[in-house]
Amino acid sequence: MVVKQNIAVICNYKLLENRVGGMDYFFWAFNKKCLEQHIEIDWFFPNIATHGEYNTFNIIANEKAPIEESFINYTKKNNTHYTHVITHFVELCTSFHAQVKHLLNTKIIAVDHNPRPLGGYPFVKQLKKRIKGYLYAKHINQFIGVSDYTSQAVLKDFGAFLKSKTKTVYNGVVITDIIAKTTQRAIENPRFLVVSHLRFSKGIQDLILAVSKLPEHVIKNLKIDIFGDGPYKKELLHLVSVHQLNSVFTFKGSSSSLNTNYQHYDYMLQPTHMECFSLSVLESLAANIPVITTPVGGNEEVITHEKNGFIFKAKDIFALTALLQSIITGEKQIKINTRKLIEDQFSIELMVKHHFSYIN
Repeated sequence: MVVKQNIAVICNYKLLENRVGGMDYFFWAFNKKCLEQHIEIDWFFPNIATHGEYNTFNIIANEKAPIEESFINYTKKNNTHYTHVITHFVELCTSFHAQVKHLLNTKIIAVDHNPRPLGGYPFVKQLKKRIKGYLYAKHINQFIGVSDYTSQAVLKDFGAFLKSKTKTVYNGVVITDIIAKTTQRAIENPRFLVVSHLRFSKGIQDLILAVSKLPEHVIKNLKIDIFGDGPYKKELLHLVSVHQLNSVFTFKGSSSSLNTNYQHYDYMLQPTHMECFSLSVLESLAANIPVITTPVGGNEEVITHEKNGFIFKAKDIFALTALLQSIITGEKQIKINTRKLIEDQFSIELMVKHHFSYIN
């Protein structure tokens, strides 16, 4: 007898019409795949949305309660059973997973999107995570890391005994929606963009300081557009003003048309301190725009130094200044088309196929 599949996907991810990113495209593609296979799927998000393809979703949201609490209350009230429960952006190895297993006796798949801090967690937090691993990891059937870095971090955090049920499924992007740059990159005075949530851990303050140390004649024609918003924007604007770099940096805010905008630039800058596996890096490369970034998270799993981008040590402002100067003056450049790697290894189709294999 074939058991009809009924899936719950729990995503602690706010749905915003003015911030449509790679994960939204994945959710849309995964939902479509499930519907095509006649698999019922309930989506638990922090809020209701109808933009894009969310109007085809069965979204259950309670903005007044944490998403874990909302899910437990919903299943109890409606006596709902699910063959699979999948979590995204939900803390791993907590009592919530034990509650779900006890309540539904279902297969639980936990996807880890969480970046780790530069230098690792403090000892006390390491110890707490290891204890949580021994207490609650047994309730999770499958751990999925979005990069090999993330999968290894799961084992480091919660215990090497989880190796047999921890796999990597790389994030992917919708290649066909991203317009590739077809004109030659500027050899001197290239145009740069940053695509990032504006918070301290993204290291944009390092970029501002690095630019401030460039010679005046190099700064003169330099343009860097920053796409994104966040709680650190005020501090970044102040830093730009203090160093008199208003002619260099333009804050563009969130944009829903980035897939068509990448092509107008020559390089993307990502001076991040912590990362998991960046979708903006994949999008940029898919647009044939090389990436200048740090060796954190899974960045080096997609960026090869001096081949399709450049790698510099996180927080090393002087190294970034030197690297920027060599790129701006034409001493260093990336010549290859960076799109092919993304087409072959990091497409949304591959991402959906691999995720779907764990429920099929």
